[in-house]
Amino acid sequence: MSDQPKALQKTLKQRHLSMIAIGGVIGAGLFVGSSALLHASGPAAFLSYGITGFLVVLVVRMLGEMAVANPSTGSFAGYARTAFGGGAGFVTGWLYWFLWVVCAGAEAVVGGKLMQRWIDLPSWVMTLALMLLMVAVNLRSVANFGEFEYWFAGIKVAAIVAFLALGGAFVFGLWPGHRADVTNLTAFGGFAPNGWTIVLSGVVVAVFSMVGPEIATIAAAESAEPEKAVAKAANSVIWRVGVFYIGSVLLLAAIVPWTEIEVGQSPFVAALDVMGIPGGPDIMNAVVLVAVLSCLNSGLYTSSRMLFVLAQEGDAPRGIARLDRRGVPRNSILVALLVGFACVALDYFSPETAFAFLVNASGATILMVYLMIALTQIRMRTTMGREQAGKLRFKMWLFPYLSYVAVAGIVAVLVSMFFVDSTRSQIVLSLGALAVTLIAYRARRRSNDTSAPVPAESGVTTDASHSAAPGGRA
Repeated sequence: MSDQPKALQKTLKQRHLSMIAIGGVIGAGLFVGSSALLHASGPAAFLSYGITGFLVVLVVRMLGEMAVANPSTGSFAGYARTAFGGGAGFVTGWLYWFLWVVCAGAEAVVGGKLMQRWIDLPSWVMTLALMLLMVAVNLRSVANFGEFEYWFAGIKVAAIVAFLALGGAFVFGLWPGHRADVTNLTAFGGFAPNGWTIVLSGVVVAVFSMVGPEIATIAAAESAEPEKAVAKAANSVIWRVGVFYIGSVLLLAAIVPWTEIEVGQSPFVAALDVMGIPGGPDIMNAVVLVAVLSCLNSGLYTSSRMLFVLAQEGDAPRGIARLDRRGVPRNSILVALLVGFACVALDYFSPETAFAFLVNASGATILMVYLMIALTQIRMRTTMGREQAGKLRFKMWLFPYLSYVAVAGIVAVLVSMFFVDSTRSQIVLSLGALAVTLIAYRARRRSNDTSAPVPAESGVTTDASHSAAPGGRA
């Protein structure tokens, strides 16, 4: 046992973290999910992504301020614990774990279905194979996870860059046999054919395709230079959102008439068909599969680290926090694997009820986590002295004004979900998940109070000292 490390290993390199941050934004939500917004909003869909991107950039900037000052594996769950107490850390950590562990299972299911295009086997067989493959990647070492994510993200970035180059050439008349033409942006009912209200409600849909940039702040704690990595990742979110989402969606609207875009079908395939590029469906199926594997890989990693920190804090069984000789939290990864198996089983036996329920229940949890990040940053910054705040190496812009803008924007999106048919069930079920975590925390507190009473005069200080160094114990 003496050769087992006491803490997670800092073996992720700067190039790993850069690509993890980039890849965190590019997922199937862009390659396929953009069809829903383009179909509903027309060319103005890119404005939905622009508004959403602005909110995401603000949240990442706030998180970056805290993470540069105190990089830790638990990241925002630990900061919430410090700012608001053990209950906030418990709820934030478990909600985030729930989001990513369900996301990992759901992505594995999607990956199995994508594989059926080339392999004539039941989708559940390939789903299990993909799940086991990515679990093996994560169990080997954190550097192994980083290397796979580096190449996954690289392929996604290359695909988007290639599309931007080819699509730009097509739209601006540099394509053989095609003159400059942007009439599709206004020819079918105008730029916003269904009105501006649907553009604003589209933010509700767009926000779920942009989750993931916060993963870099979790992974940074396993790198040699976490402060540098977090600052670089936070700064790069701006151009990633602007170029990858806004640029590509605007090009899609210019190339393909929005009236011809089918929900659930990749608009990139339609664009490749219009441009006359052969093999479009196979090309995009391969790219989406890579995006799915990237999300599966990241989901296993992120959920395992969050569960690891919860176990360190006593909010999950302590045995989960054990590290193997490579410094990998094996038990927390295996828990994610078990949940992944459950997702596969639910999809096989009850895809329209139980599995759909599980996925919808995790739908709005990322917004709740983002809201907690924003509130935590405001709380921690306002309790700092002016001298201490002045020493921050990475700061939120125009504090506190933009921080409050972020809070107001996230609350507005959460409220809007009640009025959008496609997201109403998600917000209701996610609130149910929040209620369950709150009940679980109360039960844990009651159990602790019963088994090991704490003197009244020391209760607050014990909790505060416990939360001051999130993720600091092995």
